[in-house]
Amino acid sequence: MGKDVIVACDFASAKQTFDFLDKFSGRKPFVKIGMELFYAEGPSIVKEIKKRGHKIFLDLKLHDIPNTVKKSMAVLSNLDVDICNLHAGGTINMMKAALEGLTREDGTRPLLIAVTQLTSTDQESMEKDLLIKEPIDKVVMHYAKNAKDAGLDGVVCSPLEAQKVHDICGKDFLTVTPGVRFADGDIGDQKRVMTPAQAKEIGSDYIVVGRPITAAENPVAAYERCIKEFLD
Repeated sequence: MGKDVIVACDFASAKQTFDFLDKFSGRKPFVKIGMELFYAEGPSIVKEIKKRGHKIFLDLKLHDIPNTVKKSMAVLSNLDVDICNLHAGGTINMMKAALEGLTREDGTRPLLIAVTQLTSTDQESMEKDLLIKEPIDKVVMHYAKNAKDAGLDGVVCSPLEAQKVHDICGKDFLTVTPGVRFADGDIGDQKRVMTPAQAKEIGSDYIVVGRPITAAENPVAAYERCIKEFLD
């Protein structure tokens, strides 16, 4: 898959989700389904959105013992999503097991990407809560390298980290970046943000955009603007 804008459908119900997606006549945005929506509606929401013709990033961030993750990924693989993810902190063995579970009998599978450190984690909390004393930038790049070594396709990272991830892991190693806002928009609770055009320049492969589109007065126009700034 090439570069694209992924719309974060962080809604609490199927009705809210379909009310939003119904606005896009003729367009089929790539959508992200996160924990809130998946836990509220279950696998049926994934199947219905897929049936409508959308690509799906299923953002469930698995993190468990390798065997449990392997079995869970096998179940998710049957949902025919396009991207799945997990926590790189689960170790290389867990990531390898996830790949095994995700790969179907015919050899096909969704893309698998890893979360390095959550954007809510800063240096202080990492040292105090997790007892990780290394600089956070070094930890993020180490986890990205682990994901690459495990055979994964890429990582979720800040737009600010995308170029460095490519430098370390190669240009074909995908960077999926949240934290994207329009230059004239509200940055909300995000601390490190970039515009779609800046994310394009710095090498993001996919940008994940939520409220700047979903909460916009005209979501379709906001989406089209995002596409234009990031892809054109």
